[in-house]
Amino acid sequence: MSRINGIIIFLLLFTGCTIGPKYIRPDVPIPEKYKEDWKIAEPQDRQLKGEWWQIFNDPQLNALEDEVNISNQNIAAAQAQYAEAYALVQAAKSAFFPILTTNGSYTDSHTATANGKASTSAQTLLNANVTWELDLWGKIRQTISSNKAQAEASAADLEGVRLSAQAQLAQDYFSLCSLDMQKKILDDTLDIYRKFYDLTKNRHESGVAAESDVLQAKTQLEATDAQDVDIGVQRAQMEHAIALLIGRPASDFSLPSSKLPGTVPFVPAGLPSSILERRPDIAAAERTVASANALIGVAQTAYFPTLTLSASGGYESSALSRLFESPNPFWSVGPALAETIFDAGLRQAQTAQARAVYAQDVANYRQAVLTAFQQVEDNLAALRILEHEQGIQDTAVRDADKSLALETDQYKAGTVSALDVINTQAIALSNEKTDVTLLGERMNAAVLLIEYLGGGWIVPKE
Repeated sequence: MSRINGIIIFLLLFTGCTIGPKYIRPDVPIPEKYKEDWKIAEPQDRQLKGEWWQIFNDPQLNALEDEVNISNQNIAAAQAQYAEAYALVQAAKSAFFPILTTNGSYTDSHTATANGKASTSAQTLLNANVTWELDLWGKIRQTISSNKAQAEASAADLEGVRLSAQAQLAQDYFSLCSLDMQKKILDDTLDIYRKFYDLTKNRHESGVAAESDVLQAKTQLEATDAQDVDIGVQRAQMEHAIALLIGRPASDFSLPSSKLPGTVPFVPAGLPSSILERRPDIAAAERTVASANALIGVAQTAYFPTLTLSASGGYESSALSRLFESPNPFWSVGPALAETIFDAGLRQAQTAQARAVYAQDVANYRQAVLTAFQQVEDNLAALRILEHEQGIQDTAVRDADKSLALETDQYKAGTVSALDVINTQAIALSNEKTDVTLLGERMNAAVLLIEYLGGGWIVPKE
């Protein structure tokens, strides 16, 4: 017994030993600044906070975003997935403690003998067993570390799903606003086209204009009216998409006609290195690498012996009434040491597999970082170029309106044909629709930039 105790004490001294590589976050290339000339964020009150959508100053959008956080089913599923990952951490921690089991049985047997007599006997058994596998080489600790990193990755995934739903809602909402503004333009244009159609009819009835002028004006009126109807289909589908994002049946949801904000808010970009700390998908990828690193250690512990302490005890008697009397108790206790001598390369293959998974996760992490910088640069460029494009487009709209007014006056004077006016009207309508579309694209680019920067950020208190 003293030798056994000595062995146990000696082995217990090594329970702090952990097999496996120490985790170091993989290095990634981080630029010092963005390629696009964009203002770096500073700790000021105008910076984006957690509710980043408030930068657009749209009460209806704010209300919809609040519903996304509560009712979106993808977010609910991600929350359940995180709860599952956290439960796995708790399950892994339970391996630190002994396992206690107990069982009882009662057997009544009847046996016939050769002389025709019968023998009857009863047996009652009540016992308990305790087993405890000591974490000599850190297998349990590495498993907990891996599960904890996976839980943290799941938490980051949850924030990623939340941010994606919030950004998609904002994009769909601004697309719907853009459609509403285009419909308003078409409605106003239809009024103008009806007046011009009436003008051509009056001129034709007066003998001043040909019948072809009337037909051309009518054709343009009807074609524009068809565009106006078609926008209704697109708006309905966008409204249904918003209903899905906020977890409501499309049949019970509707939004009043809205319009885009007059200006696109400025979005400070922040330092390039801050993306690594702010983006949920990058955080999830990095935590996955940490989990894979811990699993290498778990695989390597298979090369070392396992020590299990076990004890059992209980009572056994042929009569239930005498079960707890002094002659009936029994017990046993002792350690068990197990080591695999030959496994035909199984442990080596499992360790190689763990290392390969780690290498794959490192590559995925680095790819996520590179993709993040690409996405930010894409939308910084989009905001800059679209702003310049809309400035030109605004001028084109003003010029088209002036040209249309001149052409209409000239048609009334009989110096130009109806076809000239109709062509100018089509150009003016196209420029107005393009102008609204560009504003919508700029709003969506601002939303995407916020999403790719990792959402709203909290300004640290001084």
